[in-house]
Amino acid sequence: MTDIRNGNAAKPRNIILRLLGPGLVTGAADDDPSGIATYSQAGAQFGYGLLWTVFLTTPFMIAIQLISAQIGRVTGKGLAANLAQFAPRWFVLALVFLLVAANTFNIAADISVMGEALSLVIGGLSHEHALIFAAASVLLQVFVPYRRYAPVLKFMTLTLFVYVITAFTVKIPWSAALLAAIWPKPVFNLDYFMMVVAVLGTTISPYLFFWQASQEVEEMSQKKHRRPLVELRRGGDPEISRIAIDTTVGMIFSNAIAFFIIVTTAAVLNAGGITNIQTAAQAAEALRPLAGELTFYLFALGIVGTGLLAIPVLAGSAAYGVAEAFGWPATLEAKAPDAVGFYGIIAAATIIGFGLGFTRIDPIKMLIWSAVINGIVAVPIMAAMMLIISKIELMGRFRAKRALLAFGWGGTAIMAAAVVALIWSSLI
Repeated sequence: MTDIRNGNAAKPRNIILRLLGPGLVTGAADDDPSGIATYSQAGAQFGYGLLWTVFLTTPFMIAIQLISAQIGRVTGKGLAANLAQFAPRWFVLALVFLLVAANTFNIAADISVMGEALSLVIGGLSHEHALIFAAASVLLQVFVPYRRYAPVLKFMTLTLFVYVITAFTVKIPWSAALLAAIWPKPVFNLDYFMMVVAVLGTTISPYLFFWQASQEVEEMSQKKHRRPLVELRRGGDPEISRIAIDTTVGMIFSNAIAFFIIVTTAAVLNAGGITNIQTAAQAAEALRPLAGELTFYLFALGIVGTGLLAIPVLAGSAAYGVAEAFGWPATLEAKAPDAVGFYGIIAAATIIGFGLGFTRIDPIKMLIWSAVINGIVAVPIMAAMMLIISKIELMGRFRAKRALLAFGWGGTAIMAAAVVALIWSSLI
């Protein structure tokens, strides 16, 4: 009898909670304040015109996150560690550097917007609130072991439901919205292509790949008698099924929230003549006079809740990437003295991100360009992941099947096409 069978035995009443884990948290973390701002700007600027991107990206997002999760669970290593086995060192370090840079800007935007959103709700200085959020995030990751921290992250995914509730506090012409999603009318200009790339970069982001792969490794290390699936002579299929359920639910949940954010801002802001949103907090503030106090409070508090979930994921994924690339201990279960480099990256990314909030960098540029950078960086990372999942020497009998490979390469091609379209539009 394999160890996998033992891991799935007993406690049937907890089966749903046990099936949903890294995939659910990863999907929820995708809708961070930076993502909320991008989706809000998409709705405000183009109305329902970009809803099609949510439907288009869902199957490809599921596929690429399935691939990242399976790489982690099958090999027992994160993405950077797997890349280092066959890719040139300079290539791995370059990807990790870009990941850390993009994540740090993302953290900066998120912390700043969280502070601004909370100050709108309860008053006070936004920088003081931002400092509290940054400090709390670092302290929790450093001093709370993974086995206790993971359930907290899972519970915090519930905060995203405020955006579903928000959509039903305003009047939305659902027939027009759904028609635009199914039958889009693209606009061929730089602003449109940049927003498409920003939405794709926000939805399919490199930090999600690194985080979910490493979380599968963390989950594996928490279970007694569990080994990388590649080491098992037989069995392992229940784990692959668990990953599939967890990831599919998480990604559909993530894109459903994005859908409701775009629909809400399109129905209220775009219809009200407000087509330029600088931050997610400004989106909440703009909703206030047009949609009422309840909509404003829900939208603003949702920013805080999603940020508390996303900042650890952003900082943690950067730390996993760097630590694996240099061969350092990379686990949230370790005590601080035993993983100085790993926790140092988490602290540095969060502190630098907090510090960027005091600069004169335009918030909208940090938000949108971080998403655009993510879109560009995602292409080589996704291509590398596809090579890993295809290698029998790394994945053994768990090498990806044709359908998963098709959607994985399809998602990579879509991201590459979006980036090429952006560059082409900027040159003409």
